[in-house]
Amino acid sequence: MPPAVGASADTYYKLRNTKALLFESLPDMTKTFLSLDLEQVMPTNIPPTPTDRDIIYDWNTEGTNAFPPPEHKVELYDETLRDGIQSPSALDPPVDVKLEILRLMDKLGIESADVGLPAASQRNFDDVVRMIRMIRDENLGIQPACAGRTVVSDVTRIAEASQACGTPINIYTFIGSSPIRQVAEDWDLALLIKRTREAVRAGTSEGLPVAFVTEDTIRSDPEDLKQLFQAALDEGATCLCLCDTVGHATPAGAANLVRWTRDFLNDRGYQDVRIDWHGHNDRGLALANALSAASAGAQRVHGTSIGIGERVGNAATDQLLVNMWLLGWIERDLSALTDYCAVASKALGFDVPINYPAVGRDAFRTATGVHASAILKAELRGDLDLADRVYSGVPAAAIGRSQKIELGPMSGRSNAIFWLRNHGMEPDQPKIDALLRAAKQSNRTITEQECLQALNDSRS
Repeated sequence: MPPAVGASADTYYKLRNTKALLFESLPDMTKTFLSLDLEQVMPTNIPPTPTDRDIIYDWNTEGTNAFPPPEHKVELYDETLRDGIQSPSALDPPVDVKLEILRLMDKLGIESADVGLPAASQRNFDDVVRMIRMIRDENLGIQPACAGRTVVSDVTRIAEASQACGTPINIYTFIGSSPIRQVAEDWDLALLIKRTREAVRAGTSEGLPVAFVTEDTIRSDPEDLKQLFQAALDEGATCLCLCDTVGHATPAGAANLVRWTRDFLNDRGYQDVRIDWHGHNDRGLALANALSAASAGAQRVHGTSIGIGERVGNAATDQLLVNMWLLGWIERDLSALTDYCAVASKALGFDVPINYPAVGRDAFRTATGVHASAILKAELRGDLDLADRVYSGVPAAAIGRSQKIELGPMSGRSNAIFWLRNHGMEPDQPKIDALLRAAKQSNRTITEQECLQALNDSRS
């Protein structure tokens, strides 16, 4: 039972503890399982259903909170169709597939998406126009955006795309700002300021909103940033996008940069200018950095489906959605999350890792006897929420999935009983023994066909 549209995690848990709703929402296999003789798997003296406070002590809320709730709305900006495609291993999918990905983003309530670089090629330009027309014609809630260098011709091409589809496009114009980049490119600050002014002015003169993107902001000198930011603001930029382009940041560093930028804006009277955070995952910290940046004041955080992007990738939009929902920052229906990740990853030529959080094949799958026993006992007391959380920090049903119990070398009676009941068979001792014998002799989780073969062999 996925959460209702607009449900927060807190509301969701309360709803799922309503027993009348619980039983009606149970899958047929679970309803069948409830007909078991309870003595086979658990004691008959079942205590009343506990409250959340009784069953979970949440150390995340004790002491210093690494991700304090932001006082502002936090939006998501999906870059799968731009930064994701820039992965050296990615495919650039046909535009019809891109349209499908955008529709799934919209189902997840993602507020904005980068749909490409129109200046890169004619194909990119045509795809951008087609995607934005679809967003307009189907009345999707996504704000379309495009990226370009701080080069007037790049910005002009975005404006031409906007004119072609009759819809405003948010322009994200980027330039490297760190000392190391300046040395590598043989740039000086005067050149950067000149390009910044020209590019931002080119966008605002067309009446389009412009976000000024400083690549490698996290390694940039604050005195340089002050001058670059001021140049962009002078020309009408409505957003500053702070970047951890090479995955250098830690959560503390991300928060420090965001707070410094907000103080800079407030001190100069630009309270209404939005701050974005864009981060990469080279140190494995992209998700934590994005949450930290949002807590510190970033109003929009960037991500891609399953984190696909340059080198080792970006913050993952899907993981941001799950964590922001669990933290109570957003109210969202996440039932389309699995489809979004599956469609986007396949389109870009990637497989979703088996052990990937929330949407990976093994995220809610177990063949371990201890785990299976706890999950089944919770289901037998009529508490699907308890079953969904006893061995999972993310409730499977919140994203339209369910707990799965299979058989392997670490399995016990509960696994076998569940499997038999789920396949419409009486869980008598010979069948249980046959399944467990096959499972214990294997070095992995056994397949359904192997389970059926074990039962057939036991009868011969």
